[in-house]
Amino acid sequence: VQLQAYGGGLVQAGGSLMLSCASSGDIFSIDSMAWYRQSPGREREFVALITSDGDDTLVADSVKPRFSIFRDRAKNTAALQMNNLKPEDTAVYYCAASRGVSRHAKSMQYWGAGTLVTVSS
Repeated sequence: VQLQAYGGGLVQAGGSLMLSCASSGDIFSIDSMAWYRQSPGREREFVALITSDGDDTLVADSVKPRFSIFRDRAKNTAALQMNNLKPEDTAVYYCAASRGVSRHAKSMQYWGAGTLVTVSS
C-alpha cells in the first residue's frame, strides 16, 4: 500500500485547509486511514481516523470541532478538513493506514510522507 499526502501549505490563522491522502496498491487490505501530526520538539500526535467504509470516524479532542475527516471511496482518498486554523496547528501532517482500526500510531502499517502545514498569526 502506498500513501501520498498533499494539500499542505501556508495559511493565516482563522483560515481553512484541506489535506488529502491518496492510497494505491493493495487497498482492500486497509481497514482504516488516519492523520497524525508532529511539530518540532513534540511527539507525533493522533488527529483523526476513518474506517475504510467511511461509516465511523474518530477525531482528537484537541482539534474538535474544527477538524473533520471524510473519505472518497471512489478515489481511494481520505481527506482532513481543517477550519479555523491556529498557529499551534503548525506541524507536519502524516497520513497512515492500517489493517485494523486503532488510533495508536504503532497500529499503522503504512505511512505516507508528511506534508507541512504552517499557520501564521
